[in-house]
Amino acid sequence: MRAMRFKHRAGRSRLRAHLAPHFRFAAKAVAAAFLAAWFAPPGEAFDAGEAVAGGKTALGFRYRLESVSQDGIGKDALASTARARLTWDSAESDSLAFGVEADYSLILGIEDFNSTTNGRIEYPVVADPEGFDLNQAFLRFSQDNLTLTLGRQRILHGTQRFLGAVAFRQNEQTYDGARVQATAGRLNLDYAYIHNINRIFGPGDGAQPGDWHGNTHALRASFEAASGHTLTGYAYLWDLENANAPANANATFGVEYVGSFDPLTITAMASSQSDYGDNPVPYDAMHYLIQGDLALDGIRVSAAYEVIGSDDGAAQFRFPSATLHKFQGWTDKFLIAPSTGVRDAWVSVSGNVAGATVTGVFHDFRADSGGADYGQELGLAVAYALRGNLSLLFKIASYSADAHATDTTKAWLMLDWKW
Repeated sequence: MRAMRFKHRAGRSRLRAHLAPHFRFAAKAVAAAFLAAWFAPPGEAFDAGEAVAGGKTALGFRYRLESVSQDGIGKDALASTARARLTWDSAESDSLAFGVEADYSLILGIEDFNSTTNGRIEYPVVADPEGFDLNQAFLRFSQDNLTLTLGRQRILHGTQRFLGAVAFRQNEQTYDGARVQATAGRLNLDYAYIHNINRIFGPGDGAQPGDWHGNTHALRASFEAASGHTLTGYAYLWDLENANAPANANATFGVEYVGSFDPLTITAMASSQSDYGDNPVPYDAMHYLIQGDLALDGIRVSAAYEVIGSDDGAAQFRFPSATLHKFQGWTDKFLIAPSTGVRDAWVSVSGNVAGATVTGVFHDFRADSGGADYGQELGLAVAYALRGNLSLLFKIASYSADAHATDTTKAWLMLDWKW
């Protein structure tokens, strides 16, 4: 068995050596594309005054009361937090535009929680540190079927299973780097070079680093094979360097299919992952998903089976930059899967009740390696759109532990206003 694994790892090393020059070329191509766009003869001269004068400002304010009761921690958490957001985007001039976005997360009265930076470790974690953060500051070139973005930016890939914003937390996750998006007929290409991840734990460091530095490549290519049927290939090379980041460095390659068979939508994914960069643990693991979504008479029923694989219990498949709160339950007990992996069978039902969108969800969690029964989770969410740009959300989830973590109940009351 060891000989087979060594042979496989040697082959994987050759694959990395083969792919690395191509990704370095892609990074250089991004830089060249920006330079070409910048120095190309313009149809009209760029007018900064016109771009600024035509700019648009957006304001946002979000308040959240979050409670956590977790066995094994003596005190229950209660967090009263808010986020104020200012977004400004210029008008486009000669295909160029730029924008900035700033957030300020603050505590309003009640601080009975561990924010990961306030030192209140006697309480459960509510990962909403206080402070100011520059969320975005970018320059964008758009022409025909090509968009180039340079700077700090929001990057969302698909369902955000691998690359997302974690927008449920008060301090959103954004990325420093360069991104190219291109369309050619039914083919969509999206490549990003990322040298820094601005994590939800920022802007400063605490129990978790506020930033992960490195040299990361993210590529996603989608092709509409037929109307309602899309095939996507993706590759992520997470070369992460500082603090606890190397343990999350990985090379991931996969494919995804989304097909519409009205009123049923089928999603299937398969991914392979191995250690990369400075990751100290050699491993190979797989990820699979099969999901069905049925929309009928105002009711949406979803069911899925997702496997976060394990390398014989030695290491697990990881998602270092996913919007993890969307997956494996709202109590966040599986943000990083155990080394034995996770098999998550879940079902959700959503519909309109008295003007509100009500969603119920159930998860059953088991180990991928060994088959241990981890536990189950029940969740309920009620979202209501009030007048204007005001929305209200109540959400509660309860995890009942068997062989992983401890019983945990979380509840949220959130008010969101945008102008």
